[in-house]
Amino acid sequence: MRVLIIEDDLDIATNLYEFLEGRGNVVDLARDGVTGMHLAVSNDFDAIVLDLGLPGVDGLCLCRKLRREAKQDVPVLILTARDMLDDKLAAFDSGADDYLVKPFALREVEARLNALVARRRGRVVDRRLVYESIEFDAAKLEVTVEGKPVHVSRKCLRILEMLIAAPHRVFTRAELERELWGDEQPQSDSLRSHMHLLRRALTDTRGRAPIETVHGVGYRFAVNEGR
Repeated sequence: MRVLIIEDDLDIATNLYEFLEGRGNVVDLARDGVTGMHLAVSNDFDAIVLDLGLPGVDGLCLCRKLRREAKQDVPVLILTARDMLDDKLAAFDSGADDYLVKPFALREVEARLNALVARRRGRVVDRRLVYESIEFDAAKLEVTVEGKPVHVSRKCLRILEMLIAAPHRVFTRAELERELWGDEQPQSDSLRSHMHLLRRALTDTRGRAPIETVHGVGYRFAVNEGR
């Protein structure tokens, strides 16, 4: 999940950033409304955590611009100290999807973001993805091959989620790297190393690995016709 945090309080912003990044997400941070708006419209985020009391452009104005001018439908979670009903109604009227009052638990922020992203991706009821003998439970972050559990890193899980959700589609290296590392440039062999580990973990008892390298382009779940 790629998340944009727009929060001017350094302590809160740092805690959110470190927690979400430590949970395997790609996180960007802005500490004012102008920078936040620029990042929101120039990048593809899965969710935005938005404070209301921001310098430059306040959170309500930013959310309205995001919806009405930029036509962005990215889920927005408001995170604010304002706890009055009128504040909440104004936020929802501006296009917010959820509202959480400070102080908050970091795990609740993560849970609300996961729920918003799952709803946007159409996986609210069942987040199990299956391809031949491989099953991935995106809610529990559990993978089985031929009914047996396998364990891989969170970045490998994100690669798996992308590939298994769209079998036979070729994902370019740039797409995968952007999803895993955002705008940060990974080491030259990082994606290849993660792909090697994932391919090895998903190999079945007949020695068949589902991930196919499309040379010069990227990767996909292999077409297994005739196997």
